[in-house]
Amino acid sequence: MQDLIIYNTLSHNKELFKPITPGYVGMYVCGPTVYGDGHLGHARPAITFDVLFRYLRHIGYKVRYVRNITDVGHLEHDADDGEDKIAKKARLEQLEPMEVAQYYTNRYHAAMERLNVLPPSIEPHASGHILEQIELVQKIIAAGYAYESNGSVYFDLHKYADHFKSYGRLSGRVIDEMLSTTRELDGQTEKRDTADFALWKKAAPEHIMRWNSPWSVGFPGWHTECTAMGCKYLGETFDIHGGGMDLMFPHHESEIAQQTSVTGHGPCRYWMHNNMITINGQKMGKSLGNFITLDEFFNGSHKDKDGKEMLQQAYTPMTIRFFILTAHYRSTVDFSNEALIAAEKGYHRLMQAYRTLKSLTPSKSSSVDVRGYRQLCYDAMNDDLNTPIVIGHLFDAAKVINTVNDKKATLTQDDINELTEVFNTFLFDVMGLRDESSSDNEAVIEGLMNIVLDIRATAKANKDWGTSDKIRDALASVGIAVKDGKDGATWELKG
Repeated sequence: MQDLIIYNTLSHNKELFKPITPGYVGMYVCGPTVYGDGHLGHARPAITFDVLFRYLRHIGYKVRYVRNITDVGHLEHDADDGEDKIAKKARLEQLEPMEVAQYYTNRYHAAMERLNVLPPSIEPHASGHILEQIELVQKIIAAGYAYESNGSVYFDLHKYADHFKSYGRLSGRVIDEMLSTTRELDGQTEKRDTADFALWKKAAPEHIMRWNSPWSVGFPGWHTECTAMGCKYLGETFDIHGGGMDLMFPHHESEIAQQTSVTGHGPCRYWMHNNMITINGQKMGKSLGNFITLDEFFNGSHKDKDGKEMLQQAYTPMTIRFFILTAHYRSTVDFSNEALIAAEKGYHRLMQAYRTLKSLTPSKSSSVDVRGYRQLCYDAMNDDLNTPIVIGHLFDAAKVINTVNDKKATLTQDDINELTEVFNTFLFDVMGLRDESSSDNEAVIEGLMNIVLDIRATAKANKDWGTSDKIRDALASVGIAVKDGKDGATWELKG
């Protein structure tokens, strides 16, 4: 296996990856809260950890990849008070909360499929693991790090910090400063300290989503689900926990505190965080109202709050994926039409080079050395998934391919095969890009057939049976069968 180096957010250093069990990797990544359409900020962690998932499997590991769906407990502004994001959407649209969750989960899956993001090994839903979350809260109470107040249960952060001395290590927060700036006067809140976070919340009368518990009819806190589901499917200690940098605090810090209070250690060996997508230097997100949905990118239509068009054109899913991979996952990516247009050109350049590669005529000898590209790409991937460097090496290989195609250099069949393997491995298998030209051709064929069948339908409506039969027979002669039905004609390729 390759020696993979990854940046561990917890230690703030690059470390050699060593799984707990040789040959096996357990990985948990925080998934979406499904109350709206996915946007570019959702695409980045999905693509980042999809590449990690692909690469770990490529270098020989068996991976159990768990990515959750948050469909309960995530309140407005990531706080312990306010309305559940999904319940609020359900109230506004007069739907059942699970209708909202299912609808946006389906749309998230559809967007991920278009981005060629592989499905995880397990995709647990928070609402399907209420019992596990209640059991976790009971264990934290038994360990002495949580308390009940008016039917809700809160994590005693001050007691935890005094004992373990480690809260804030992941995010760099200083616990004493945080407690001193958030403390309220006694009696103003049901918490002992405003920095304490909810493990279970008693439901207000108007709260739609609620379950029975030993403390009240209520719902779990946002942080509880990932600890409970991570333990259930990956054990008390697993290898990698991933997510966006914006989840570091309070979500991931709280996960560490919950797990440590019960087991004496955090949930995983390595924490990995992708950086943010920004627009004009500001984080892109639903809560800020500046996000562009993935569907809007795909169809090229989005207006800002002032009615100004933000997208100059539509961008294909692979252009979006390529755009994200041209930056290192730990660096910020700032959205602009210019950057996406450049990504589109770069993506097409590599795909054209691959198509050209397959058509090259081999020579008896090679005038250029291409044997180093494979190892260069491995070196870049092994250095904390440095996809921009991999792309740079593939561009260098594309220059060689174009030079050979222009008859200014030569390659043997073995070297052509070597470059083909490099592109297949790193462009397609590891980085997960695919050639959209084939799907573009399918769309063109579909459009042409609709035009032909419309012409035939008009001929039939005019009782021009000769033209109608001529079109049907001509299509049959090239392998396309036309079937007439009560709702119109359909077509299919024979065989």
